[in-house]
Amino acid sequence: MDANHPVDFFDKQFQKQVSEQSFALNPFEAAVLPHLTGSVLDLGCGLGNLSVEAARRGASVVAVDASPTAVAHIQRVAEQEKLALQGVQADLGNYSIDGSFDSIAAIGLLMFFDRARALELLEEIQRHVKPGGCAVINVLIEGTTYLGMFQPDHYYLFGRDELMYLFAGWKVLELNYQSFSAPDNTEKVFATIVARKV
Repeated sequence: MDANHPVDFFDKQFQKQVSEQSFALNPFEAAVLPHLTGSVLDLGCGLGNLSVEAARRGASVVAVDASPTAVAHIQRVAEQEKLALQGVQADLGNYSIDGSFDSIAAIGLLMFFDRARALELLEEIQRHVKPGGCAVINVLIEGTTYLGMFQPDHYYLFGRDELMYLFAGWKVLELNYQSFSAPDNTEKVFATIVARKV
């Protein structure tokens, strides 16, 4: 299967959403939006719904995604609404974070890499959050049976409590688990953590 399978999968989805003008926040984004303040980095931002809302609320946002459709949409909205919002197209498989941020979000991103890269990127996120700032991470975890969006052997389902252990030494503000039905009688099981760097 093509190494760009997840990018192509989501780019087609984003094209449909743009044509339908469907830009609602998903449940994870709506729940974590209040934690995204000051300077914000949104990794794997998709169509930028979360980034746009954070910028509308006064944050200065860098929104990064591999999808050209997503980044073009973000740049259009930023221009139209004169938002402090920058869309960046990048391959997150080898992306390096530049600078420090008050808040860094990675919603539904880290599971698209093998374990080594997922953990490396998480460590990089943690390093680049300013003291007192927040990391917002949402991943699929073990128990997930819907794997259609993944490239075989190129994904990582986190252990149920793995995020909690990986944020040892941080103040955990929220830790939630949610399950959703998926196509073909499968299931998606998510963990979401919001943690403050102390």
